[in-house]
Parts: sequence; C-alpha cells; structure tokens
Amino acid sequence: MPERGRALDLARYRLDRAKECLDTARSNYESGDLRASANRSYYCIFHCMRAALATRLLDSKKHSGVIAMFRREFIKTGELPERLSPMIGEAFDIRSASDYDDFYIASREDILRQISNAAEFMNITENYLSTKADDPCQ
Repeated sequence: MPERGRALDLARYRLDRAKECLDTARSNYESGDLRASANRSYYCIFHCMRAALATRLLDSKKHSGVIAMFRREFIKTGELPERLSPMIGEAFDIRSASDYDDFYIASREDILRQISNAAEFMNITENYLSTKADDPCQ
C-alpha cells in the first residue's frame, strides 16, 4: 500500500472504477444483459470497499478478505451504516450465482435492486471520502 499522502489518490481512483462499473451495470440492465449487470453492480460495491480501505492503508488479494476487512473496519465500528453489510452479501451471492451457476437467472427486480444498492453504496463511500479530503491523515 502507498504512504498516507497517496492513499487518498488511490481511494479516488478506486471510486472512479466503481463509478464506471455502476454506469456499465445500468447500461447492461437497459440492454437486457442481467448477468453482466449483476456482475458490474457487485464490482461497484467491491471497488467502493477497496476505496474506503485505502484510507486505512488496507487491502486484500481475495474478495473474502476485502469484505471481512471492510466489515471489521467500517461496519462493526459504526463508522459506516450497518445496512451496507447485507448489501455486500446479497451482491456477492447474486454475482456469483449469475457468473457460475449454469441455470441461475436473476429477476429484473433483483438486478434493479442491486443497481440501486450499488448506487447507495457509492454515495456513502463518496461522502466518507469527502471527509478524508478535509483531513487525509485521519
């Protein structure tokens, strides 16, 4: 991980990746590609988690590690809302099923909820990072 001075730049870069994923998830949904939309919605959340973790100089090479660290550092401490935790789990499960289960088909309503959750997760992450911009050494 970078030193603290560059951590906020890395967090912003990761948030930009999250925004790209959310835009793609919306586009995939509109074109009817629900599997791809589920995938991109999850990756929006994943990049948001990694953005927040960058502010603490934390990261993991595994999805399970990123999820566990994010929950430990931000949800269990109350720094970010508890409602994010089930969003992570649901997005991961739907993405995994969509990517790997041969006959799994998520409903349009499920995918629309994933997009909405990803957008909320991103807004919360953006707000969190804006507090770090004021004092990046927190």
